Amino acid sequence: MNDTDNKYDAIVIGSGQGGNPLAVAFANAGRRTAVIEKQYVGGTCINYGCTPTKSLVASARTAYLANRAQEFGVNVSDVSVDFKSVIQRKNEIVESFRTGSRKRLEQAENLDLIFGTARFINAHEIEVIEKNERAKRLLADDIIINIGAKPYIPDIPGLNKISYLDSTCIMELNQIPDHLIILGGGYIGLEFGQMFHRFGSRVIVIHRGSQLFNREDPDIAEEVLKIIQDDGVEVLLNSTIEKVLSASGDNIEVVCRSTESETRIEGDKLLVATGRSPNTDELNLEAAGIEIDRHGYIKVDDKLKTTTSQVYAIGDVKGGPAFTHISYDDYRVLRTNLLDGGNATISGRQIPYTVFIDPQLGRVGFSEKDASDKGISYRVAKMPMSYVARAIEMNETRGVMKVLVEQKTDKILGCAILGIDGGEIMAILQVAMMGDIPYTQLRDGIFAHPTLAESMNNLFMGLDS
Repeated sequence: MNDTDNKYDAIVIGSGQGGNPLAVAFANAGRRTAVIEKQYVGGTCINYGCTPTKSLVASARTAYLANRAQEFGVNVSDVSVDFKSVIQRKNEIVESFRTGSRKRLEQAENLDLIFGTARFINAHEIEVIEKNERAKRLLADDIIINIGAKPYIPDIPGLNKISYLDSTCIMELNQIPDHLIILGGGYIGLEFGQMFHRFGSRVIVIHRGSQLFNREDPDIAEEVLKIIQDDGVEVLLNSTIEKVLSASGDNIEVVCRSTESETRIEGDKLLVATGRSPNTDELNLEAAGIEIDRHGYIKVDDKLKTTTSQVYAIGDVKGGPAFTHISYDDYRVLRTNLLDGGNATISGRQIPYTVFIDPQLGRVGFSEKDASDKGISYRVAKMPMSYVARAIEMNETRGVMKVLVEQKTDKILGCAILGIDGGEIMAILQVAMMGDIPYTQLRDGIFAHPTLAESMNNLFMGLDS
């Protein structure tokens, strides 16, 4: 491409799970499009999030089941984890996904994939510093920002003096830690905590809140805590790390303060899992008049418009739920509005998610707190997984199903499914919510036996007793 040939119909900054299909949609519509990618095609999901972590979760669960083999009448001896092979398997899956995503962009007509770092010159002009340090300027009518987020690192005395781990580099370790200390008991911290305990690490999770998963109702959070502790992971609630010290050898010592006392904990690795922050610091957003909130997330309206005309933000960089499927729905909204002449918004959409601890926690819709805050009268259908025939047959009886039903209409308001394949069971209830199906349809529905789905019968019969 010549330096003078720099005018595009659309520029997408970042090649994440919303930006990729949107760029291809623009190109397929005959609009000249550029995608600017700093490092790897595919965004957080493929490279640092869903794909690698869930690949590792699968390996950890296999080790867990192998160690439980005798429960099923199967004799297995000398179970061990070849961690280098675990990491290699993960890397091969990531590379496959990444390569496929890159090829789809490179093969699309009317689309240029440019590797480099982007920054705004003004509202519709971008400067890109390519990997060869050559700078080029690009212009576009529409600009879409899809640059995601990175691990947030809190300001803790002594932390910058040690080699701590974050949610990215922990997946590049070449050996299993003996004692892994995890700061943060959110989704990331618990997924890695349970995973590495199953690989063979001693794990302790330090969490500042009074319960795990503060979006959940307390009874669900308590069940999660029981499962994590039952697996052998130590959890300290109402606790923070006040400072980090270098200990003997390669070990790390942290000073942990709770509401009751101060303790010192020593381990060989420290994972900081305290959330994520947006990648907006290099974009020079001020030059384009694009406003951010106090956390650095780009402000958008319900149609994903920023404070600058014809500049949009999608995915994690705009704040809100940081899920791949939400980024992909952002793409649908912009495709509808910018290419199809529609009037789609992000207002009122369902936000399903699954936490890939084992067993999974699948969530969608209202919690009890949500319903109470909105003044909605509701009933609760609740049943332990130990009542589910299929779960008993699989020896996977930990967890609970909980569904909120609106008192007046019998429609499902939301659910939390903590159990084997909880995300899949949640999806059944989500589909019922999408169709405004009353719970009685699931209570009386014919589901194949023996499946997890047929637990809907017994779960909702509890509302009639």
